[in-house]
Amino acid sequence: MRRGGGGRTGGANRLGGIMAVQISPSILSADFARLAEAVAAVSNADWIHVDVMDNHFVPNLTLGLPVVESLLKATSTPLDCHLMIEDPDRWAPAYAEAGAGSVTVHAEAARAPVRTLRQIRAAGARAGFALNPATAVEPYEDLLGEIDMLLLMTVEPGFGGQKFLDVVLPKIRRARALIERHGGEVWLQVDGGVSAETIERCAEAGADVFVAGNAVYGAADPARAVDELRALAAEA
Repeated sequence: MRRGGGGRTGGANRLGGIMAVQISPSILSADFARLAEAVAAVSNADWIHVDVMDNHFVPNLTLGLPVVESLLKATSTPLDCHLMIEDPDRWAPAYAEAGAGSVTVHAEAARAPVRTLRQIRAAGARAGFALNPATAVEPYEDLLGEIDMLLLMTVEPGFGGQKFLDVVLPKIRRARALIERHGGEVWLQVDGGVSAETIERCAEAGADVFVAGNAVYGAADPARAVDELRALAAEA
């Protein structure tokens, strides 16, 4: 089972009682013609975030399982596959079976979430569950025992480079409270508009895994940007 894996944190979301910060650069903001180089440029990252979009669940088309399989051969950094697709119940287990370290499905798309999350775990990956900005977290409290990571979208899914939605900050706090009530073993990821200007607010609200696209790949030195984002979140 690979489910304990996770970059530099050794699979724990707490170190000495303090949340361990994890940075997951999103290759959605990288040059798709040079993905292997883009991944190598952030070897200090904890994860590589892979946005899989099908132009149905979200209005964009990106990449799929064949590209993920190729990336797995190009890097030792675990892949954090975020499936923004219709029918994730059908496709999600294949990403775990291919070797992804984490596979996340959306609450708004999954029809049999418990079964799918269990299949992801059975295949050896961490099981993630994502919520769009307008989707409340409280109705899914009972699923916390079935997941390894809760992803809260801080923009509307579909495109990179969007402005961070501060309206999601209270939901991050509520999600952290729910996780703590259940033992605190679930990582809390935020995705969308995460940058040097917003990451501290997310960390203060309770997030511990941060997806950053333009803030990393739009920087002159992506690896340095990863370190700087990690430091800002750790200080929050």
